Amino acid sequence: MDASRVRKNPAMAKVTTGAQPSERFEASTPGSHALWQRAVGSLPGGNSRTTIFHDPYPLYVAHGNGCRVTDVDGVERIDFISNYTSLILGHCHPRVVEAVQLQATRLMSSATANELEVEMAERLRERLPSVELVRFANSGTEATMLAIRAARAFTGRTTIATFAGGYHGSHDYAVSIPADTRARPGGMGVPSAVADTVVVAPFNDHDATLTVLEPRLDDLAAVVVEPVLGAGGVIPAEPEFLRFLRELTDASGSLLVFDEVIAFRVGYHGAQGRYDVTPDLTTLGKIIGGGLPVGAFGGRAEVMALFDPRRDPPLAHGGTFNGNPLSLAAGLATLAELTPATFTELEALTSELTSELATLFADSDIAACITQLGSLFNIHLTDGPVLSHADVVASDRPLMRELHLALLDHGILFTPRGMGCLSTPMTRAEVDAFADATRLALAERAP
Repeated sequence: MDASRVRKNPAMAKVTTGAQPSERFEASTPGSHALWQRAVGSLPGGNSRTTIFHDPYPLYVAHGNGCRVTDVDGVERIDFISNYTSLILGHCHPRVVEAVQLQATRLMSSATANELEVEMAERLRERLPSVELVRFANSGTEATMLAIRAARAFTGRTTIATFAGGYHGSHDYAVSIPADTRARPGGMGVPSAVADTVVVAPFNDHDATLTVLEPRLDDLAAVVVEPVLGAGGVIPAEPEFLRFLRELTDASGSLLVFDEVIAFRVGYHGAQGRYDVTPDLTTLGKIIGGGLPVGAFGGRAEVMALFDPRRDPPLAHGGTFNGNPLSLAAGLATLAELTPATFTELEALTSELTSELATLFADSDIAACITQLGSLFNIHLTDGPVLSHADVVASDRPLMRELHLALLDHGILFTPRGMGCLSTPMTRAEVDAFADATRLALAERAP
């Protein structure tokens, strides 16, 4: 790729070749720095999203088109984050934009039901046979929170089992999950009464999971699991582990909840289709909103029927923007583009990238293991295999943050934790650009 396409800031000319990645980042992003300094006067830490902050300050993007974004300093980069996997068609896909524009002239929101709710629910039922009934929310956080509430109401039990490294949003039960199974669930602002109802097991470990859950089986309402840990390191579940969870929940009378907010993008029928394991409830978000805020949860009719307002009483679930027409219009346009062939092509291209990256790290004598499922991947700077979040914690994360800044300098928008994904506008050229940027970043490292 021509470097002029991904770096247009004259400030870079002042930076010496031997400068550290952080120095080059600061030299090339004065506009982002100025905005961040302005932002800290009105926003805690300068933003409303803890997960996008990185040292020395976050990047501010002004425009996105296809698989590229341009920051406020006019520097263009290839986007391998896609708003943390949400933009599977890339930025401003013409059909998505057209659908949103048309819907904006018809109905943006109202205190009524709308036809797009029905259409999206039907599409989700077609792709996810486990989903018999579905309801919409505004985020993955809301979706997991409501799925947990439904599981407790249906079973009459309290305990929720999760897995170290799992990410299920920012409600109290989700943020209670520690990264280490030896730590007690909880955290700042989380009442002990909430934390005491959460148990955390190691991912992909049958025996240890059973040891953790056995004392609570009589009170176990649900096991909530990502079929592929997303924020926890893009770690695919081993098929037998998910089958074990299915058998365990069946035997204990609890519910199995698949969090597919991220994992739904790994195949036409989501992760549950790939693994051929049927959960009781599924939570969704990200790609089903086509780039706009959305959440959904659904599953067995007898569980979801708790929300039926014709019941006396129903399980309450309100929300001014639940099922909002703009998000659903964008989501329907997105799903229409995602055929089985699309997922196959994206996965093949992602496999090409991860293979090239593995070779680059091996040639540089840097311990690295790259995990992948579908179009999701994660670079772990550690000897493999990476099977649980404990393996992620053991990786060289300072070096990963250094690599992140270096990739930004070489035209690649990537995450400090090594998580990435591909979008449909990408071709072999973008894969080569990522590999070239990594090669340069590794070559520039000080001995």
